[in-house]
Amino acid sequence: MTYDYDLFVIGGGSGGVRAARVAAADGVRVALAEEDRMGGTCVIRGCVPKKLMVFASEFSEAISDARAYGWDLADGKFDWSVFRTKLYAQLDFLEGVYRRMLDTSGVTTYNARATVKDAHHVALSTGEVISAGHILIATGGLPVRPDQQGAEFGITSNDIFLLEKLPASILIIGGGYIACEFAGILNGLGVRVTQFYRGEQILRGFDGEARGMIADQMRGRGVDLHCGTSILAMEKRDDGVWVKSSNGTEAVYERVLFATGRAPNTKGLGLAEAGVKLGRNGEVVVDGYSQSSVPSIYAVGDVTDRVQLTPVAIREGMAFVETVFRGNPTKVDHHLIPSAVFTQPEFGTIGLTEEAAREQEPIEVYVASFRPMQHSFVGRSDRALMKLIVSQATRKVLGCHIVADNAGEMIQLAGIAVKMGATKEDFDRTVAVHPTMAEELVTIKTPVRTA
Repeated sequence: MTYDYDLFVIGGGSGGVRAARVAAADGVRVALAEEDRMGGTCVIRGCVPKKLMVFASEFSEAISDARAYGWDLADGKFDWSVFRTKLYAQLDFLEGVYRRMLDTSGVTTYNARATVKDAHHVALSTGEVISAGHILIATGGLPVRPDQQGAEFGITSNDIFLLEKLPASILIIGGGYIACEFAGILNGLGVRVTQFYRGEQILRGFDGEARGMIADQMRGRGVDLHCGTSILAMEKRDDGVWVKSSNGTEAVYERVLFATGRAPNTKGLGLAEAGVKLGRNGEVVVDGYSQSSVPSIYAVGDVTDRVQLTPVAIREGMAFVETVFRGNPTKVDHHLIPSAVFTQPEFGTIGLTEEAAREQEPIEVYVASFRPMQHSFVGRSDRALMKLIVSQATRKVLGCHIVADNAGEMIQLAGIAVKMGATKEDFDRTVAVHPTMAEELVTIKTPVRTA
């Protein structure tokens, strides 16, 4: 059978765009449909604008530190409108880059919503029906609002970048990385931040010692963080949103942000009707080659709910092209993926947490916790954490966890060693770079505990 295209990609985020343009560069006839802006969550309403907001939020502390170092500086005042204008210009530029990459690769693009009709046909919101030899689902994820009374009065992470002005106060509900990152960002920009999380500690799933240190330092920097706390009632008021919580407090906040998780963006795509198996959270169930239960339909990125990270989606998109169009069946290795959480302080991590490693085998735990020279000089109480989890049997470093300024930069490099299977003795043989925070990773000689 002759199809309109060899490949039709639904979704213009990082994974979909990478797969589309690489396949097209190989001579594959490719089309891509995106109903919103090209670039997806990461570029338009996620990693990129969030990181720019992190940079902006850190200047208030930097100005204070500069004065302590001897610079004669005034505090100044943050102007959200100036930042917002430059942010939008940057996102417009990046979207243009994505569109040009697709165009120069020979990908046909449709600014329309696409749904799956069957194994080889997609329907566009324009009314067109297009056939394709293969269909790739790369629609990403969406923020989830909780199913509770008054939830409609809150906003999600998608809305933060669209605010006309910064609120004087905000309540952030959630304890995951998105909630904690925006708590630090908004606090740094001068917003009065309260954060409620129903769990016993923020950043569930990460290393317990690191979680505790981050929570303590968030509170120390002014975030009013309450764990073990949930919302009992919400009402819209003229001056904001009235909230009654399980810790006995009642207050009005100008804004309420729900950062209570994300879900795969599969609703209304016609996948189940086409025979594609979906999981309990709506994710596309795929095998190691990203193939769904319908042989001609594949999926990559957050829509599969495997590892929700942009670089992973890109890897999966590349592996899809290798498998389907280059005749080289390729799986993505989802083991030992380094990641960073842009809290304040920053958190970089790879491998097993201490808690998970303990359950697996006997381990040694190496920890250095200290006040970085840059901060101690100005009298700040901030502490850094460098932590290695080591197998007693093989001496391999099973996990590395860093809480410090620029932890994301450090974990990228440490992650190479851990991925390669470096042992504690490999770390020990590496000469330290002095004076740096990261030198503690190669100078910790004695375990603080075994398990």
